[in-house]
Amino acid sequence: MTTSVLRFQAFDLLATPVAVLQGQGRVRFVNAALEDALGMSRRTLYDTYLPDCFLDPQPLAAALVGAQSNEFAALRYEAQLRRLHHEDPLPVHVIVAPSDQADEVIVELLPVEQQTRQEREERLLEQAQANKELIRNLAHEIKNPLGGIRGSAQLLEMELENKELTEYTQVIIHEADRLQTLVDRLLAPHRRPHVVGDVNIHEVCERVRTLILAEFPRGLKVVRDYDISIPEFRGDREQLIQAVLNIAHNASQALQERIAQGDGQITLKSRILRQVTFGKQRYRLALELHVIDNGPGVPDSIKDRIFFPLISGREGGSGLGLTLAQTFVQQHHGMIECDSEPGRTDFKILIPLP
Repeated sequence: MTTSVLRFQAFDLLATPVAVLQGQGRVRFVNAALEDALGMSRRTLYDTYLPDCFLDPQPLAAALVGAQSNEFAALRYEAQLRRLHHEDPLPVHVIVAPSDQADEVIVELLPVEQQTRQEREERLLEQAQANKELIRNLAHEIKNPLGGIRGSAQLLEMELENKELTEYTQVIIHEADRLQTLVDRLLAPHRRPHVVGDVNIHEVCERVRTLILAEFPRGLKVVRDYDISIPEFRGDREQLIQAVLNIAHNASQALQERIAQGDGQITLKSRILRQVTFGKQRYRLALELHVIDNGPGVPDSIKDRIFFPLISGREGGSGLGLTLAQTFVQQHHGMIECDSEPGRTDFKILIPLP
């Protein structure tokens, strides 16, 4: 391997496609992400003319001339990248910048879809962190006066001579207990230690399937679609069961009408993803677990907020199930995404694998 190629090996750690060019656009190095994007090996791409990989080669050719004459520090523009074995080109955001070496230019390509997804993931992570802090602070603020309210109601009840009035103190006590239960659920993920062990995701799915069918024995079908090659990984089995169960239980609640008709269906589908990027990191392998239902879909009014605490799409819902599921999955360095339309809602859990 040449010294020049060794200089660029760190680019293989990046999730975004990168090429190093010399002359008027001859490839001297492409990273693994660009190999994946183009469907070609770096050996095949070496010394090829990179602008020919675009539907319109002229903007990159002009940018290379400008970069080599130091007309700019970095140039950005939108383009369409040709891909082997793909009819449709890949929309990319191109960044062209001179290297620290003479006659050398670095080209970075940000797939527009990937860039949009990364921005969405960043927002989700920021929202989840903000929600976590808000929940903890709010729960503690509620918890402290609750004990005083309940204790005062009990003392008042002992002093009442008219026992008919105890009906009112009992209302106070019962409502204080209900709020205490809600606060405990809000604080539960932050109190419970992370118990790490070997996790088989299909054992998790089977446990969830058993629990859901026990609650809805008629009118609901839970379909298995497993990739049995998925390896075990280190994680908290009980947390993952709770996360998947919360999603599946929400799905079954949304399926009430279809269950009544006898055609409610939830699909548990597992797959392996290779060379995937999420949460700003690139992983060699990842678990992709889908919980898919044939219900009415998530209401448009709450689609962007379903992972927020206390947001619920059904009457009587606490709005904590998905918030807790997201928290538990994030503790495994993963995340949950949702794609929903009438007749099909797909919650996708992504977790890195060893």
